[in-house]
This record gives sequence, C-alpha cells and structure tokens, in this order.
Amino acid sequence: MDDMFSTLKNVLKPYEPDFQVKRDAADNYYLETVKADGTPEMFAAVQIKKSYVSFHLFPVYLEPSLLDEISDALRKRMQGKSCFNFGPKHIIPVDDMTSLVAQCAAFSKKR
Repeated sequence: MDDMFSTLKNVLKPYEPDFQVKRDAADNYYLETVKADGTPEMFAAVQIKKSYVSFHLFPVYLEPSLLDEISDALRKRMQGKSCFNFGPKHIIPVDDMTSLVAQCAAFSKKR
C-alpha cells in the first residue's frame, strides 16, 4: 500500500506550488485551494485505508465533464463521483491520472 500511496502522491506533488499542502503524513496527503471568496476548498487527497488507497479529486465533482476522456481502466477504479480506489492487485494508470490531475488543476485555477 505504501508504494501505491507514494505513486499517487507523486502525481500531486508537482502542484504544491499552486495549491496549499493541508496534510502531509505517511498515510494522508491533502492539497487545498482557496476560492475567490477566500474559503478553502479541497483540490485532491491520497489516503491509505484498511485494504486500499483512495485518491480524491474534488474538481471532477464540480465539473463531471472532466471525466469524459478518462480511460476504461481508470473509470473502473471510480467510487462515487470524485474518488478512485486502488487495491493491492490493481495497476495504477499513472499517465491517465497525471493527465486528469492536470486538467483538474487548470479547471481549479480558472475558478
């Protein structure tokens, strides 16, 4: 699980200059943005759970069309509207995640 967490965290690390690191622990990494009115808003998070690693990407909740172009492999990992779960036997589609996060970052910056 630590390897999966690290892989997914590394997808988000390049965005630290653009977003605030709210949590950076061994099992929980959380990036936050600030809305135009000054209130904080989640951007993305990676968390180690009991039997999987979850990757939360809040912009896809706000703008579901960001998911229109994701791969089937990534879509199969979706749980709910803005969460992707990866268990020990799953392969993380890193290129797909990286692309989706880039689109979400661009969306968040426009807001």
